[in-house]
Amino acid sequence: MSAQVKVNRQDIYSNVSQKLEDRYLILLLVGFLRPYVVQLVIVFIMLIGVTAVSLFPPYLLQLAVDGPILAGDAGGLIPYAILYILCVPILFALRFGHIYLLQTVGQNALADLRQKMFEHILKQDMRFFNKTPVGQLVARMSSDIEALTELLSTSIVIVVSNLITLVGIIWVMFTLNWRMALLGLSVLPIMALYTVYYRRKIRQGTRHMHKLAGDLQAFINEQAGGMLVVQLFGRQDLSRKEFDLISSEYLQVQNNVRDQYTNFSSILQLLTTVGLVIVLFGGAQGVMAGWATLGMLISFIEYTRRSFTPILQLSEQFAQIQSALSSGERIARLLKTEANIQETDHPVSVDNIQHSITFEDVQFEYEPNTPVLRGINLTIPAGQRVAIVGATGAGKTSLAGLIARFYDVTSGSIKIGGIDVRDMALTDLRKQVMVVPQLPYCFDGTIADNLTLYNPAITRDQMIAGAQAACASKFIEKLPNTYDYKLLPGGANLSQGQRQLLALARALIHNPNSILVLDEATSNIDTETEMHIQEGLQNVLKGRTSIIIAHRLSTVRDADRILVMKQGQIVEDGTHEELLAKDGLYAHLYHRQFEETEVNEAETTAYVGG
Repeated sequence: MSAQVKVNRQDIYSNVSQKLEDRYLILLLVGFLRPYVVQLVIVFIMLIGVTAVSLFPPYLLQLAVDGPILAGDAGGLIPYAILYILCVPILFALRFGHIYLLQTVGQNALADLRQKMFEHILKQDMRFFNKTPVGQLVARMSSDIEALTELLSTSIVIVVSNLITLVGIIWVMFTLNWRMALLGLSVLPIMALYTVYYRRKIRQGTRHMHKLAGDLQAFINEQAGGMLVVQLFGRQDLSRKEFDLISSEYLQVQNNVRDQYTNFSSILQLLTTVGLVIVLFGGAQGVMAGWATLGMLISFIEYTRRSFTPILQLSEQFAQIQSALSSGERIARLLKTEANIQETDHPVSVDNIQHSITFEDVQFEYEPNTPVLRGINLTIPAGQRVAIVGATGAGKTSLAGLIARFYDVTSGSIKIGGIDVRDMALTDLRKQVMVVPQLPYCFDGTIADNLTLYNPAITRDQMIAGAQAACASKFIEKLPNTYDYKLLPGGANLSQGQRQLLALARALIHNPNSILVLDEATSNIDTETEMHIQEGLQNVLKGRTSIIIAHRLSTVRDADRILVMKQGQIVEDGTHEELLAKDGLYAHLYHRQFEETEVNEAETTAYVGG
């Protein structure tokens, strides 16, 4: 994959608007904060208390200057000093209380959000996961959530407290002297307009920066997962160049955002200085004119300085807030992404139904106008063992995946026991159809954990019986700690064949009576082991509806029925002997494999003998 493709990877949530309004994001967060409304009310009351107490000292200073200080009364300063000192512990208690409460609420609310996101991901269908880079999902669940955690636990505290402080300062200033208030607040409208202007520019930059961060994480995950191929084909230099390209663009956007924020912050500092000069000069004229006192001038210089402090602190949080809102956008897009596979409003609950399968004029395509299955009409009676063979890309796996409703048919219908799979509850359907994939996955845990998937209803005896039926017990019992052997993520400390045996055993353990779909489940197992499995499966599959997708035709000779697929259609249908007698595609594939096997055996014999 070229670097250009990497950088411009199509956004997985393109069906949703790229720019969700801040109002929607706020409503999303409010929804998760609603259960904590009592704590938030207490926080708000504490913030008002902080504002009231913090605005009292400048007024005390005004009274002290215009009273005892100008009168030369040192003893008269003592009450003002005591009140000034008392403000310190009160402010500490109120600030500690509201910060602690709000951080607790924010962390709990985002824990709820993380849980909802994970549940939402679990509901998505295979089409979503096929198109979604793992790194994108990891970023949503980790870095984006952490950005919102920082927003709610820190930035919101600063923003709300500073806004309340600013409102309080404005009210006090106009209450004391409206002329001085106008002088002190003269530059605030300019600062507000400038903030709105830069907000848009910085938001665009942070949105782009986070998209590139997701691309970078997805690229790293992909390269780490395919490192064997990278090294095997000497692709290290090309991978390094791709990484450098994405990383360089990410750094460039980062630097642009930093420069924009630096310019924004510097101009706000300049406007703050201009505002203080205006107050000092205009207030001095007021003192000389008699409409202001010296104490009032000193207190208004302090109030003006404090009025700029919220703006400056908000500017310091600006980049972080924009970054968090960009994270919120991506989380909102994920939560608005609807799964293609949906249950009906009143799904049919099925426990024990007849396991006959009917395909009625089934058409299916992964992408529009690119049919994978065309006009499939097929009936599989209950208890029949059906094999599906054909060249790569013929549609074998797609046909099997539709039975378990990993995808929905484009047109037509699939019925089990006469019930359309789209009308069934998904959990019930998946219990009725067990699929053993060609590339099985093992989780981080023990062999027993991977076989039972932590289902407490499965006894150890049932687990061992399933492993024995799949011939997995032979290699398991040779491992240290046998069924308690610890697996690495993905089953990295097992061979591909061993992982397939575990997947087969897992299916047999979880629902011994379900429809069994084996998607080339023995393709990575040696011939001898495969023969043992086939012997074991004779009893397991007897009287059970089963579909066996196979590349090795030697493994399907005993099937009740063999379907031959070509270009998305069933072109032959019959038993092994019937299809050989037809001398069609199946016979051609079978004889070619038989000849290849004879050649390989002859070469092996010659090599050993020589």
